[in-house]
Amino acid sequence: MIVLGIETSCDETAAAVVADTGRPSRPWEIRSSIVASQAAIHREWGGVVPELASRQHVRDICGVVEQALAEAHVTVGGCDAVAVTQGPGLVGSLLVGISFAKALAWHANRPLVPVHHLAGHIESLVLEEGEMPLPAVVLVVSGGHTSLYRIPSPGTYVLLGRTRDDAAGEAYDKVAKMLGLGYPGGPEVDRLAQSVNDRLVALPRTRLTHPDRNAPHLPGRRDFSFSGIKTAISRHVIGRREALNLGFGQALPAEEVAAVCASFQRVVVGTLVDRLFETAAEEGAKSVGIGGGVSANARLRRDATSRAAKTDLPLFLPSLALSTDNAAMIAAAGLRRYAAGVTADWSLNADASLRL
Repeated sequence: MIVLGIETSCDETAAAVVADTGRPSRPWEIRSSIVASQAAIHREWGGVVPELASRQHVRDICGVVEQALAEAHVTVGGCDAVAVTQGPGLVGSLLVGISFAKALAWHANRPLVPVHHLAGHIESLVLEEGEMPLPAVVLVVSGGHTSLYRIPSPGTYVLLGRTRDDAAGEAYDKVAKMLGLGYPGGPEVDRLAQSVNDRLVALPRTRLTHPDRNAPHLPGRRDFSFSGIKTAISRHVIGRREALNLGFGQALPAEEVAAVCASFQRVVVGTLVDRLFETAAEEGAKSVGIGGGVSANARLRRDATSRAAKTDLPLFLPSLALSTDNAAMIAAAGLRRYAAGVTADWSLNADASLRL
């Protein structure tokens, strides 16, 4: 079975062809994966501009799909189904991908398979490293999402916790903007954080409580919050700028910027890793995984790998190419859903807040 996947949930236009291997341990293989990034377009605005993203998807999608099919040496008619991201994401961006996928599937008389974007990130772990020992606990962490899922069986995703405010990747980008590092800020914060002491700036760690403020977690929930550390960074930066008598547009000294990056990253990564492995222990998980754009973060990968070795739990991490938004993960999740008999009719619509 071969599936063409299409992904346009935010600011990457992507298409990929993924095929069944017939091997239970490594069920899928990537035949092609093409991504057209819009980072250069949105950089001057300091973040993704939805209207610009939608227009660029329209410009790019034909060429991206054609290239994916050509590299896989297959036609749309040679595919068994067309999978597309239905949500969540920017509604204008999603509509471009869905409209194109519907037209393509209708023309080739092929089934249309709707895919949840976060299911794609979870299945990217299987795509690269084979089936996870189940039950598993997976952290999906990106610019728009920070969520914990329990995977009791293949294709079943049970939400255990999520951010109550900013996603971790969003916090990275906002802190980078405070420090004058530009967009996207996450990779630059990660780079600067590598070379300095990560305890030079005192920052708080979030503690979520019941209304009576006695218990650290709501029953059955393991939520996150990153707005507090973002506020702490803002206050620190404002205080240091006043202390140094810096004028408008003047940045903090480079060594102070690096110290803030390192301290911020220590707290955020520590929170993510602690919550993942604490939840895995509570759930009796046989493996853990991390997916999404922030899974490319060097410290997160290093600290999670170290913790996994200490707990003797298999850790599943995507390659850097599969960490950020791509269509191979959508095609893989589409294969999973199509094998389970899930398809959509021509009334399929985008859902910007689609629940998994």
